[in-house]
Amino acid sequence: EEVWVEAKKETTLIKEMGEKKLSELSFDLGGGGHYPLLYFLVRKNKPKVIVETGVAAGFSTAAILSAVKKNSYGTLYSSDFPYFRLNNPERFIGYIVDEGLRKNWELFIDGDKNNLSKILNKVKEVDLFHYDSDKSYEGRYFALELMKNYFSKKSIIMMDDIQDNSFFHDYVYNNKLENWKILSFEGKFVGIISK
Repeated sequence: EEVWVEAKKETTLIKEMGEKKLSELSFDLGGGGHYPLLYFLVRKNKPKVIVETGVAAGFSTAAILSAVKKNSYGTLYSSDFPYFRLNNPERFIGYIVDEGLRKNWELFIDGDKNNLSKILNKVKEVDLFHYDSDKSYEGRYFALELMKNYFSKKSIIMMDDIQDNSFFHDYVYNNKLENWKILSFEGKFVGIISK
């Protein structure tokens, strides 16, 4: 499909640009989620409200915001928490996200427990939710429990690193969900749920 070709092309550029920028740093900010797929989903579904947890260097964030810019539609709300081992850690959140992409982005940096309720106070419903922060069972459970009344009939939930515990399996099973998939990306597994 045309949009997937575009997604691969755009995210290859993001990856190259991002890796070049990160190579100037002497420490690791962590990798991105399945950002080609995120770009594709945003371009194809044109979500109005996108929420992501876990920004790190910003590969997924940059992909989402590039697609939002191309759509001329949508806002990304991101939840993160600075790496306190660094000096002035806030400046490294979304480090690779180009200045020209930031106007449709609201970043919250007090951790999911504080950020998600602040984000949900600003929106009516969430069309795309990308979870890539606290990988513990409890962290995932907290986020999905908080978000559940904000998902629309068209919402898509995407969760990274689902191999870390049984949360994704249990969530799908306990909620009797039928539209879900598991994909492999860069040696890890991503779970996707659509209504």
